[in-house]
Amino acid sequence: MNPNPDLDRFDSRRSTAYARNGMVATSQPLAAQAGVEALRDGGNAFDAAVTTAAVLNVVEPMSTGIGGDAFALYRTADGDVGAFRSCGGAPADATIETVRERAAERSGVDPAAASMPDAGPLAVTVPGTARGWERLVADHGNRSLAAALDPAVEYATEGFPVSEVIADMWTVAETLFTEDGAREEYLLDGRSPDTGEVMTLPDLGETLATIATAGADAFYEGPLADRIAEAVQARGGLLAADDLAGFEPEYVDPVSTTYRGAEVYELPPNNQGLVALEALNIAEELDAGGYDYDSADRVHYFAESLKRAFHDGHYYITDPAFEDVPALGSKAYAAERAGTVGERAGSVSVGGPGAPGDGDTVLLTVADDAGNVVSFINSIFGHFGSGVVVPGTGITLQNRGSSFSLDPDHPNRIEPGKRPFHTLIPGLCRLDSDDWAAFGVMGGYMQPQGHLQVLANLLDYDMPLQAAMDAPRWRYLADGSLAVEDRFPDGLLPKLARRGHDVTVRPPGDFGGGQITRLAEGVISGATEPRKDGTAAGF
Repeated sequence: MNPNPDLDRFDSRRSTAYARNGMVATSQPLAAQAGVEALRDGGNAFDAAVTTAAVLNVVEPMSTGIGGDAFALYRTADGDVGAFRSCGGAPADATIETVRERAAERSGVDPAAASMPDAGPLAVTVPGTARGWERLVADHGNRSLAAALDPAVEYATEGFPVSEVIADMWTVAETLFTEDGAREEYLLDGRSPDTGEVMTLPDLGETLATIATAGADAFYEGPLADRIAEAVQARGGLLAADDLAGFEPEYVDPVSTTYRGAEVYELPPNNQGLVALEALNIAEELDAGGYDYDSADRVHYFAESLKRAFHDGHYYITDPAFEDVPALGSKAYAAERAGTVGERAGSVSVGGPGAPGDGDTVLLTVADDAGNVVSFINSIFGHFGSGVVVPGTGITLQNRGSSFSLDPDHPNRIEPGKRPFHTLIPGLCRLDSDDWAAFGVMGGYMQPQGHLQVLANLLDYDMPLQAAMDAPRWRYLADGSLAVEDRFPDGLLPKLARRGHDVTVRPPGDFGGGQITRLAEGVISGATEPRKDGTAAGF
């Protein structure tokens, strides 16, 4: 293991948080506090996760909500490790031909030249969140769904002050929302709220209260489901009420690998967890973490490892019910891929999207004194998702279908009922038999890149949790360039350029946000980072 780098230069003004009874780390202070109150009131980590996620739907509505999908990785107090997926598929009418025709009508191009829209009604897939929340608390929690949702209902109805980073993110609504109903829901006289300004979302509050009282069936069946389908179809989309009624969440087996003696768990396809595992395996094969922290060698070999994992994952990962996905996370395959890495940047394509701001998400990590550790992620993908808001409900529908391909030969081509390639990956790591960490990094295709870097900071360079989150990052963009955060040491960028990397400099906001919560020897620690309005709260 390398000696600690100079942590002072990472500009970390905060210490790692510590507690004995429970800890919640997430991207907004009010949500973190609501999760801690759930723990204080007799809930466990699963209850607190749903409470926190529901409050985030209200206080950070451009990133998450009941119009999106939800996933979890967890270790229970009994020692079980599990994965939970609540992700809907494409509408039953979503064939390549139909989507091409409608996309062409909307964009004014020939159907043969049409591509999958980034937003709008055709990008809407079945939301998984509401049934996911319900199922998770029913199967693993100590409290009711109504108790879990009560703080979110209160904030939506009574109001909340908008925090700094979220106020900046909210401004996209001023141009995205063209429907009068959506503008009335999420804007104040046509403008986004300012920092510290009190915002209410009464229609969303009423919808959450309905689900709290009647259960998730109220979202997927009956009048509310009809309104959701009507809102999409009125704008030229394909989602139908029957698509909603048929949805159920599921438990899946996590995928894992070892890195520096720790076991790292990720979600299997249709999520991009295999990208993170393949990158870790290649980096370990290359001993990328054996180089000095400030060296160009370190960044080069980690980045080249990730580049190959992206190339493979962006082609092969899709819904495994429709296509077989190779074992990209195996050590043997990593050894083969590592053999293609040299001292100069390779010409391997990253194989898919990955621009700054390519997605928005909320992630939360929770640990309780019983021994439950949960990493939970919830998203509507782009800022305010598809831009389709269901009138009178406050529900913003996700644009997750934008990840599909309209190429009939691509494994991730759109098909009825098929789940898209999914960026969302909560993380879980066993550092020792009684030492567990729930972690994650937000921001679309930044997520596996962030997993690789945060874990390397912890396992290769022995950083404290807060420093591991604060350290400057790099990321690949869709054009294959290597973006680096503007806090790297002088002289590193020219060295990377001489190795053949196309280097660009980006501000910290383009490199995601994240959380980590660790339970070891009866003490819970947590950290967030300044790229969002993060808070780690415990008691």
